[in-house]
Amino acid sequence: MATDLTLDAIRDAGKAGVARALAAVERRDGAIRQAALLDAALRDPKGLVLGLTGPPGVGKSTLTNVLIADARARGRSVAVIAVDPSSRRTMGALLGDRTRLRTNPDDDQVFVRSFAARDRLGGLSDSAIAATVLMRALFDLVIVETVGIGQSEADIALVADTVVLCVQPGSGDSLQFMKAGVMELPDVVAVTKADLGAPAKRARADVEGALSLAAEFSDWHPRVLTLSATTASGLEALHAAVDEHQAWLAEEGRLAHRRREQEEAWVVDAVRDRFGTAGLALWSTIDRGAAAASPFRRIAEASATLGSKLDPG
Repeated sequence: MATDLTLDAIRDAGKAGVARALAAVERRDGAIRQAALLDAALRDPKGLVLGLTGPPGVGKSTLTNVLIADARARGRSVAVIAVDPSSRRTMGALLGDRTRLRTNPDDDQVFVRSFAARDRLGGLSDSAIAATVLMRALFDLVIVETVGIGQSEADIALVADTVVLCVQPGSGDSLQFMKAGVMELPDVVAVTKADLGAPAKRARADVEGALSLAAEFSDWHPRVLTLSATTASGLEALHAAVDEHQAWLAEEGRLAHRRREQEEAWVVDAVRDRFGTAGLALWSTIDRGAAAASPFRRIAEASATLGSKLDPG
């Protein structure tokens, strides 16, 4: 198992060090080979992870640009993990999100990395979870922008501390909240393109009405706001909503609980992805979560143990 990468060495090397570390994580079995590094990153969470999700064309990349500039103006370092859709035939991707984000290449406090979704249907790539953990230890703010595939992109809940769902006026997006599971996803809902006026106000009212149906499922009721990324109108309201959610998470150990649930889900997801439901059932009889403190160590142990017992195909 590779142990040559450390958080201190990555920090000392700047952007080049971050790029090398992410390349190592993204290789086949990278999260397993770099389990020691990811363990260290998991123990040292520096930043907030803000998840941006929503359908294509809703303005996620435009909003990300605004959030990058705003974070830098506030003296915060920021990393962006942008997941792009992949060809179903080649699994390749254009990685166009990176080209839409305007950053200063000389600013070592901003780092943008695109990932191909490959065959994941949940809006993230397999490497994005490990990359988010690493970036969280290196930057004040980590923005994870999902691929934008619609109702099935619930994977953002696996990594984000606060999930912002972007909804576009006049597109019928707000009606999707009526469907099971979608209402439980966001912590904040941002109706984009507020400069459209009345359609944005109607969309906000529709979303608030739909979300009222899910109020009983959580102590936190998602905040709904309108914003225009092109004019930065509503940005302060977005900050206030995120800050309010962060304060709520800080109470009664909610953030730690959320992250523990995420970590457990990473193990289950990784074992199922590699060894199928039969492998997951076998691992559940072996793993008690005590053999190793971190999910990455447990994933590495599952790979070694089940690899000798099952043919991963």
